[in-house]
Amino acid sequence: MTGRKHDPALYAGDLFGEFYESERMEAPSRLSLSALLPGMLVCLIVGFAALWLAQQYGFPAILAGLLLGLALHFLSEHPALGDGLDFVSRQFLRIGIVLLGLQVSLDQVAQVGWAAFAGLIAIMGAAFGAGLLGARVAGQGRYAGVLAGGATAICGASAALALYAVVGRDRLDQARFTLTLVGVALASAFALTVYPAIAGFLNLTDNQAGYLIGSSIHDVAQAIGGGYAVSDAAGDQATVIKLSRVALLAPAAGLVALWLGQSPGANASDQGTKKPLWQRIAVPWFIAAFLALVMLGSVIAVPPTLADYGLDLSKFLLLLAVTATAMRSNLSVLLDAGWRPLVPVFAATIASFAMALAVTVTVID
Repeated sequence: MTGRKHDPALYAGDLFGEFYESERMEAPSRLSLSALLPGMLVCLIVGFAALWLAQQYGFPAILAGLLLGLALHFLSEHPALGDGLDFVSRQFLRIGIVLLGLQVSLDQVAQVGWAAFAGLIAIMGAAFGAGLLGARVAGQGRYAGVLAGGATAICGASAALALYAVVGRDRLDQARFTLTLVGVALASAFALTVYPAIAGFLNLTDNQAGYLIGSSIHDVAQAIGGGYAVSDAAGDQATVIKLSRVALLAPAAGLVALWLGQSPGANASDQGTKKPLWQRIAVPWFIAAFLALVMLGSVIAVPPTLADYGLDLSKFLLLLAVTATAMRSNLSVLLDAGWRPLVPVFAATIASFAMALAVTVTVID
């Protein structure tokens, strides 16, 4: 692949950087570091620029990376950059999601309490349901609804990236996936700005404010930051609630895989073959590794310093993965897709907040 210019009329790219030609796919050759380095360096530069913008202007880093990546899409047309960008979007994503497992333990989930945890499940269910309904109304199909609802219900862009691995490129095209990422980032930024103010306007207690913010803001860092914007106590509560949502990433991915059933890309002749249960609930290896770290952290205390470094590295790797994905997305295709792919995200966001507010005022003291 290195050094060869891809004909955009024949090839398409997905999140995992796999170029394929209909009916004539060639087995990819092993790539060298020299082939990957140019694209990786460009992505690092854009990622650091996104971080600088985020720090200077209080702008969400994920959204900055998305917008910069989309604006610099033309760079990905250079044959020397494609392999590196594809590697970042694929491998950095997986490692970033695995590292999120260092943040969560079953003890933290148990601290929530059964009533609050049941409310959390209801909130996540409302987000999933609204995402599916919004997708149907907008004519986007259930796969777009699953992606939007799951991203809103669990942990924003990182959940969208993980669930896209389960849904698969054959079920949901790259343009709608990228627009879902944009919508999730915009909705999360809006929530960070507005939800703490709403909590103050309603005179919620610190415990209630933390629960509302932690259960409804999409991104991990923004949910935690929104809680601490109210008070330290609210921030502590928001952290526990948000990490409880993150812990449900692996079970949610397994349920989505079970519900969707037939694996993406299967032959038409196999559609009528019922797969064994263990195959239908199979999730990508990095989701399993994420769950393994959660379990490990539940039996062995993770040093706080290691957890903090793990979170910082996870956020940075996910930022780079999102940036590389945006750089590989064709703006003309996104414009052709229009506003409809954003409907499921906004429907899920509204439903998530409405249910979170209802649970907060009726269940949380």
